[in-house]
Amino acid sequence: MTVTDSPVAAPATFTSLDPRTGDVVGTYPEHDAAAVEAAVTRAVDAAQWWTELGFAGRRARLVEWRKALVRRLDDIAEVVRAETGKPLDDAKLELVLAIDHLDWATKHAEKVLGRRKVSSGMLMANQAATLRYVPLGVVGVIGPWNYPVFTPMGSIAYALAAGNAVVFKPSELTPGVGVALADSLAEIVDGRPLFQVVTGHGATGAALCRAPGIAKIAFTGSAATGRKIMAACAERLTPVLMECGGKDALIVAADADLEAAADAAVWGGMSNAGQTCVGVERVYVVKDVAEEFTRRVVAKAEKLRPGGDPGAAFGPMTMGSQVEVVRRHVEDALAKGGKAVVGGAESVRAPFIDPVVIVDVPEDSCAVTEETFGPLLVVNTVDDVDDAVTRANATSYGLGATVFSRSGGEAIASRLRSGMVAINSVISFAGIPSLPFGGVGESGFGRIHGEDGLREFTRAQSVARQRFALPIAVTSFARTSKGFGLLLRTVKLLRGR
Repeated sequence: MTVTDSPVAAPATFTSLDPRTGDVVGTYPEHDAAAVEAAVTRAVDAAQWWTELGFAGRRARLVEWRKALVRRLDDIAEVVRAETGKPLDDAKLELVLAIDHLDWATKHAEKVLGRRKVSSGMLMANQAATLRYVPLGVVGVIGPWNYPVFTPMGSIAYALAAGNAVVFKPSELTPGVGVALADSLAEIVDGRPLFQVVTGHGATGAALCRAPGIAKIAFTGSAATGRKIMAACAERLTPVLMECGGKDALIVAADADLEAAADAAVWGGMSNAGQTCVGVERVYVVKDVAEEFTRRVVAKAEKLRPGGDPGAAFGPMTMGSQVEVVRRHVEDALAKGGKAVVGGAESVRAPFIDPVVIVDVPEDSCAVTEETFGPLLVVNTVDDVDDAVTRANATSYGLGATVFSRSGGEAIASRLRSGMVAINSVISFAGIPSLPFGGVGESGFGRIHGEDGLREFTRAQSVARQRFALPIAVTSFARTSKGFGLLLRTVKLLRGR
């Protein structure tokens, strides 16, 4: 459900635009701090109701939500396409993946978070020990524009399954997607403010971070914005989950399936116009196979065409300012000696950017060191896998990575400083609900998806219940030297071996 504002003081509004045409898609309120705080206050009561339903009650309603999302898949995908410009099938793929994650979280919440017995150990054998994970209350989610369904649902679905209410601030570029998601759940929970949307720009997000009653913020976006989010949350010691992008590398070993590796590199680098946090931005290919691999990449990339029509391989740059980032990276790579084998500086023609592949780019180029977030693929030849690993790890980011090798994939993956690795496929880890998703360094911290993603939106509660008194008093002023001496001798006998 969206926030309802007082008719006395109507808020300012803003519009979302179709990046392909510039046409207005919708008009939304610019929610101020008062409106955000009111939404959070309503969510507190909804969270209490949601918690009291228990796992079974929540599961029943989330199953109905999953069905509703399936019924509305085509309609929501149209909103995604209109606000991002991406091809309709790509928009539908987002929804399919999000629905699968919602299903997993719904089915596994009780097993992962429910009360369970744990061992008490030798010294505390008279105690019965249990552990459970308690909902935080109200979770604030600040989502991105590049995958406006799949990415925020990695927090929203898991937070709801864990027993929390959610206040969602979508990107100002994709507010309609957020509203459509919330509306799809509202009727299932009888209009209760369990999942609300507040719309606006940076000030709205900052207000959500500072709102009393917010138990945690889950943020996806740039590292620069992430630092601002953390600073705002620090005022109330509100914990944060940060997913801040990456500069993901793909390593091609000498024994790789070159056709599959080239296909993965082009898809990983060009799909969604390169606007993917775990997309492929750097490729390190061993010199023995570099020429053949590059030839295959060029052949595949040259066939791709951006546009707003159904036949286009990918759409426009959703955020107009990102065009200049891509332009700067392309120009810097070429100025420092890189060779364009597909496209070049002329490929950047807002709002669309043709595929660009540049080889032999110096490692100090911003095209190698900074997140590009556009359809630019850097392909560099390396002496061996050791060289590739060293270069892949030489970044402040650490989100995902890809390895192609018939025999050494696991060994190479274990050496990479990243939160996730795909072997002989690309971005596959994101689609597996049981695998946690997140990075290190400038890519952030905390995890969505999987068991870790469910626990991320809870607090552990440990309970020890005495079943009987020990014959030797230990945690009491009534303990005796004789009894304590017996305890020490027992520990030395059993633990000193």
